[in-house]
Amino acid sequence: MMSEELPKGWIFACIEDVLASDGLFCDGDWIESKDQDPNGEVRLIQLADIGDGKFRDRSNRSLTYEKAIELNCAFLKSGDILVARMPDPIGRACLFPLKGNEKFVTVVDVAIIRLGTKSIAGKFLAHSINNRWIRNKIENLQNGTTRKRISRSNLATIQFPLPPLPEQERIVAKIEELFSRLDKGIESLTAAREQLKVLRQAVLKRAFEGKLTNENVKDGELPEGWKWVELKDVADVSGGITKNSKRESYKNKMPFLRVANVGFNYLDLYDMHSLGVLEHEAARARLKVGDLLFVEGNGSIDQIGRAAIWTGGIEDCVHQNHLIKARLDDTVRPKYVLYFFISRMGRELIKQVASSTSGLYTLNLSKIEKLRFPYCFANEQSRIVSEIESRLSVIDKLEESIDQALKQGESLRQSILKKAFQGKLVPQNPDDESASILLERIRAERETADTKKAAAGTRKASGKQERRVSTRRGRA
Repeated sequence: MMSEELPKGWIFACIEDVLASDGLFCDGDWIESKDQDPNGEVRLIQLADIGDGKFRDRSNRSLTYEKAIELNCAFLKSGDILVARMPDPIGRACLFPLKGNEKFVTVVDVAIIRLGTKSIAGKFLAHSINNRWIRNKIENLQNGTTRKRISRSNLATIQFPLPPLPEQERIVAKIEELFSRLDKGIESLTAAREQLKVLRQAVLKRAFEGKLTNENVKDGELPEGWKWVELKDVADVSGGITKNSKRESYKNKMPFLRVANVGFNYLDLYDMHSLGVLEHEAARARLKVGDLLFVEGNGSIDQIGRAAIWTGGIEDCVHQNHLIKARLDDTVRPKYVLYFFISRMGRELIKQVASSTSGLYTLNLSKIEKLRFPYCFANEQSRIVSEIESRLSVIDKLEESIDQALKQGESLRQSILKKAFQGKLVPQNPDDESASILLERIRAERETADTKKAAAGTRKASGKQERRVSTRRGRA
């Protein structure tokens, strides 16, 4: 709601206003690593599981039922609304879809909303929380220095626009109809983008089989005049400079290219560091346009050996020891070699060289020197690079169009929610009972339930789970 004006029959309400007597609004539980058990029968739902309107179902942590009881955990129920109190994005909400009695708990940075049996439409509230207008309110109430989060007490202060119950149901039905269509479109676009990755690799495969420039090449054979060579045969391969505290006292400071600056076929020079360097080190590690750079090591096998070409974006720059530099001779075109080593065939060769008996994947100077690639004459390398780039440029443009369409899809999703909570998505029915009467009925039902409990003699809660379910209080 972009203004304080509401459609007729609507009202502003907070989360606690709409909880029935059997409702629940609390944080998840503080469950440490020592409390967890991979063989436990109670699954621990984590922040990674909470998507923006969808349950992601990504985690695999658990604990025993006995430990959950010992910690007085709040067990989740199917249909609970889970709200992520930490990024990204902060405040994202989804309905919990999994079923099972006392089978699921969640972490402390997830808020649990259980509306109860005589309340508003749960899906309506979940969509409302994911609306950009409410999300902005959540972001404005977040606190913390290094780790931003919104407290449950702050979340409880946020008011959301509430229509009559029948209109809530019509809004939810329309949102889900439109989101279903949108999701199908996004699914098709995502599949098309994945297909472009396959097409990109197909272009590289044909290039290094020699088929981009010679369609008569037989499968499994190199074209006539081609041969496999090792990198050391056509390049001077060298390491870089090791960073240490002593270098702070060196007078000669130079820009210093790090592993973080090197991606697959691109350099990110936005966050550059400088380093004290001795004259003889600078001569060895200074970068030159056309130098091929390989990442020596990375925790992920899919990232080890990623490569890029130095294009001279920063003057007089050196590189760190975890980047290995290959300075190619005049018979080899840097882009030709780079395209090979980012192709599937080249990546497989890098993985083979990087493997070890210990199961770890590492690269070093000698391993990089032994990397092999299909060598042909320089003029044919240039032709192949030209053919590759001609085809990849078309793929790049298609990919840009798809990415733009995906962004528009997300904007459309927010546009749908905006209209929904302005009362403009579905027709209003003047015969619908107003939201104010609905809230009054929910409040009266809570008071009646509390009165009955008081008359029967309130017994002390036998644990946090009972206390949470029988009241509407929880940790802030």
